[in-house]
Amino acid sequence: MTTLENYKQNELVVSVLRDRALQYLRKLCNNPSADFRDGQWEAIDSIVNHQKKLLLVRRTGWGKSAVYFIATKLLREKGVGPALLVSPLLALMRNQIDAAKQAGINAHTVNSTNPEEWDIIRDILGKNQIDILLISPERLANEDFLREYLLPITKSLGLFVIDEAHCISDWGHDFRPDYKRIVRILNLLPDNIPVLSTTATANDRVVKDIKTQLGHKLEISRGSLARASLKLQNVCLPDAAARMAWLSDHLEKIPGSGIIYTLTVRDSVRLAEWLNSRDISAVAYNADLPHEQRVQIEQYLLSNKVKVVVGTTALGMGYDKPDLGFVIHYQRPGSVVHYYQQVGRAGRAVESAYGILFWGKEDDDIINYFIEQAFPPQKYVDQVLHALSSSDGLSMSQLQETVNVPKGRLEHTLKYLLTEEPSPVSRQDQKW
Repeated sequence: MTTLENYKQNELVVSVLRDRALQYLRKLCNNPSADFRDGQWEAIDSIVNHQKKLLLVRRTGWGKSAVYFIATKLLREKGVGPALLVSPLLALMRNQIDAAKQAGINAHTVNSTNPEEWDIIRDILGKNQIDILLISPERLANEDFLREYLLPITKSLGLFVIDEAHCISDWGHDFRPDYKRIVRILNLLPDNIPVLSTTATANDRVVKDIKTQLGHKLEISRGSLARASLKLQNVCLPDAAARMAWLSDHLEKIPGSGIIYTLTVRDSVRLAEWLNSRDISAVAYNADLPHEQRVQIEQYLLSNKVKVVVGTTALGMGYDKPDLGFVIHYQRPGSVVHYYQQVGRAGRAVESAYGILFWGKEDDDIINYFIEQAFPPQKYVDQVLHALSSSDGLSMSQLQETVNVPKGRLEHTLKYLLTEEPSPVSRQDQKW
């Protein structure tokens, strides 16, 4: 066969594959006339046909999840193993699994809310009957998961996906330590496994950091992050009383249902109670709520049974309600990256939506508190390392008694130390 004939045959194969991918896109969108957005097919092609390592930096609502779902389906049709998707939030995972099912993709998750399903999922994963497995980054810290789920499929893995990849970056107080484990896991995988990282909020500094950690072969696909449907407003309201009064006067005048983001759990509960007292249907959403209750609240919002969900960042990245009419920030977020990520929940499939940002004198105090709490104090690190080096290993309760550090802060310190390279601590059975 001549070079020209080879070229024409390859072109035909790619064309057929693109048509197949378009069919899956239309299933995902539930729209028989949907077509690829600029860059979508190119991203799928680079993963499926060229086994690239790719970072997608695209606006919220562009369709990053469509890229990895369609790529997964096409790779599975080629006979490769399942995809592994690292996703940061349970609310986001639930959205992703629902979307995958719509396209005929067999998606499952292993997380803290479904331990009764873990054995079943492990068995069907071992039988190669799962297309894509969704996990939180914290799951990568679990030795049982690595041994029983990940190691058996390492050589057959078809695709590795890192959703909300800006969390890999260790800049700022929004750093999630367990995301650093992803880089270590990638180093254990064969070089020919395609890797897709996605984010809507990576500025140049974060992109550079991600590339440093994922390797120089990482290709970057960037597009405009502008959202024409969003009308953004800043409102200076110095304290809680002024903000509550503004919401009482204006919230019902804003079309549709939406989200109000607060920086603290206490404010989410207090504000929801206040709005209900003013005959505005509202419900609080935060990480302290039971799993079942959070799922129910998500469904209330999706079906417009409440005017507003008052949520912390637990309802942040990736929550998808296409007709969300507004996002209001009760306090200024910790960074522009956070702001863009959260305000981008609104206006995905409506002509006009509002992003309203309150700011005032209380914001700095709250943000500074979170910054101070993001990393363990040096004295905690020193106490933990001294206690462990002076023993043959300590359980969590023994360690807590020795160093006299609150349990939550102690767990935070150990997690931080575990992600250092090389790590000065390790866990064996129940001892550190």
